[in-house]
Amino acid sequence: MSKPEKLLAVKGMNDILPADAPLWELFENTAQSVLQSYGFQKIVTPIVEDTALFARAIGAVTDIVEKEMYSFTDSMNGDALTLRPEGTASVVRAVVEHNLVYEGPKRLWYKGPMFRHERPQRGRYRQFFQIGAEAVGFTGPDIDAELIMLCRRLWDDLGLENIRLELNSIGDAAERNRHRADLIAYFEANESLLDAEAKRRLHANPLRILDTKNPAMQDLVNNAPKLLDYLEGESVAHFEGVKRILDANNIQYTVNPRLVRGLDYYNRTVFEWVTDELGAQGTVCAGGRYDPLIETFGGKPTPAVGFAMGIERLVELMKLAGEPAAPALCDVYMVHQGEAAQTQAFILAERIRDAGLDVVLHCATAAGAGSFKSQMKKADGSGAAFAVIIGEDELANEMAAVKALREGDADQQQASVPFLEVVDYLVDQIVGCGHDHDHDHVHYHH
Repeated sequence: MSKPEKLLAVKGMNDILPADAPLWELFENTAQSVLQSYGFQKIVTPIVEDTALFARAIGAVTDIVEKEMYSFTDSMNGDALTLRPEGTASVVRAVVEHNLVYEGPKRLWYKGPMFRHERPQRGRYRQFFQIGAEAVGFTGPDIDAELIMLCRRLWDDLGLENIRLELNSIGDAAERNRHRADLIAYFEANESLLDAEAKRRLHANPLRILDTKNPAMQDLVNNAPKLLDYLEGESVAHFEGVKRILDANNIQYTVNPRLVRGLDYYNRTVFEWVTDELGAQGTVCAGGRYDPLIETFGGKPTPAVGFAMGIERLVELMKLAGEPAAPALCDVYMVHQGEAAQTQAFILAERIRDAGLDVVLHCATAAGAGSFKSQMKKADGSGAAFAVIIGEDELANEMAAVKALREGDADQQQASVPFLEVVDYLVDQIVGCGHDHDHDHVHYHH
């Protein structure tokens, strides 16, 4: 019989392996803590939505809708469905569907996988993870500045230093329309210098030409009409209000007139946090205001602003900044020999877990249960502070051998402790001695 073919992950969709999981958890827990400290509440939306949702929100003439969405027809009922390529549209759909702002503005945050059929490269994958925030129902520049300051606090809490803020305003629709007309005229006058992609976008989405990465077009783009020059009273005042709050809080930024958004629903403030440490994929967080979007979804006119950040890129930056040592798997490793000792080990392990400590109990493999020596090697490799050892002698005396596995964990490296006192002993040693393991969850009781 031939050997079955090995099955691999879909190209551009990656596993997060146990070695990387602690760093992901550190990022996600830190982000959640920061978001909650600003009053943001979690919202969870489906991974699959109606295709029309994204076509309406993102814009039909965008790379995402035209080339990158994973769309399919549901074979059960013929519905046109899409794996979400971004999070804002889903959150706004939920806000409108459930009338979430009926009682007042909402600060919402989300996390989860997004899907785009792009060419996989470092920091850009076909399944990628984002954390995002959406502040819905707030009109002023203050909330824009708050979101930016929230990001700054997250970078500080994660120890990330080489991330800089770029800021711009793309004004309101009337201002963009005037700019758009002049921009098209400018590019038409220089059409011989446009590449194929720019020519395709010229009349459909000319603002995106400003975002080109083609070196041959940089001079042309730099000399193009600047949207900032078209802003009028309210847009100017809003942008000045954002900058005033950032200045007062010592948030460094650069005004980048070429900074635009690839999605049709943005207006006024747009921003990106960028780094030079990840090569071409330098944007780690992008956001802005999207006041027109909720009305296009059938809701009442409602102002909103938000951002999304790529978790893969930020975890990569955390590694570059110095990956912390992998945390211990457990506090206690249970070592045992023989069937009766195994039974007692199970009983003790459950009691220790009842006290809020983490326990790994040695279990047999294809090679067998393993000798005391091999089990102690596993115990040491687990990072546990203590091994609890039960063999024939311990059973006879109803005493467990409790061995400290780390230097300085206890004055006495090994102690004989009655079975009924093992939990008290371990809690005193581990919690009382201030071990590094996280014991916020300890709920010790007799």
